[in-house]
Amino acid sequence: MDKSYYETEDIRIYNENIFITESIVDDSIDLIITSPPFDIDIKYDSHDDNMDYSKYLFLCENWLSCFHKWLKEDGRFCLNIPLEKNNNGKQSVGADLTAIAKKTGFKYHSTIILQEGDIPKNKAVPVMDISAPRIISPVELIVVLYKEKWKKSGKGCSDISEEEFNEWTNGIWSFPEEVNRKTAHPVSFSMELPYRCIKLFSFTDDLILDPFMGSGTTLLAARHLGRKAIGIEIDEEYCKLAVERLNEKAV
Repeated sequence: MDKSYYETEDIRIYNENIFITESIVDDSIDLIITSPPFDIDIKYDSHDDNMDYSKYLFLCENWLSCFHKWLKEDGRFCLNIPLEKNNNGKQSVGADLTAIAKKTGFKYHSTIILQEGDIPKNKAVPVMDISAPRIISPVELIVVLYKEKWKKSGKGCSDISEEEFNEWTNGIWSFPEEVNRKTAHPVSFSMELPYRCIKLFSFTDDLILDPFMGSGTTLLAARHLGRKAIGIEIDEEYCKLAVERLNEKAV
């Protein structure tokens, strides 16, 4: 395995390309939680986020194949993606990536509709034109997939409360925007997203992976919940940011 960028007893970070990394052992991950680039022209340091849509889908198929290999037989995958996008023509991102995930071997479980407070809303007033009305869908998805078996093997321990279980198994999630969230990453998601996914879809001794780690929010949530976690991120600046946030929370 390659040398990690950052490592503690519970957290490892790799500053690597997911397509060539040798740091993740096949059949070793219990739960993947990630939000990949959406191909909506976000200004990342090392990724073209405004490519031809067919090229984008081809890229997605490649990383989905990698993720499938890394999961255990009863491993689960929470994929945070938009329902659709409008850049360079309207595209059904949620439907397309779900279909590609199944093509690469994943099995489909469900979709959570995410009405997060900080999902960008279109502030433009739509022109009333019944000949071509414009539909705006200000939501994101968490597509819940798994490798072979949905029911987890063994008798692991859970830390979710009955109240949380009853609330979060409702397929529409809504939580307010985080206040004073300090991150230089352009599209960091709310801590509540990985927090809920980890508690609902993993046992306390499970290994969590975020292969598009960004500023490390999934790793922070995993540490808070006592899980071990791995993050992979191609941009070193974002790795530095994640380490800063982890060290800050550790104080």
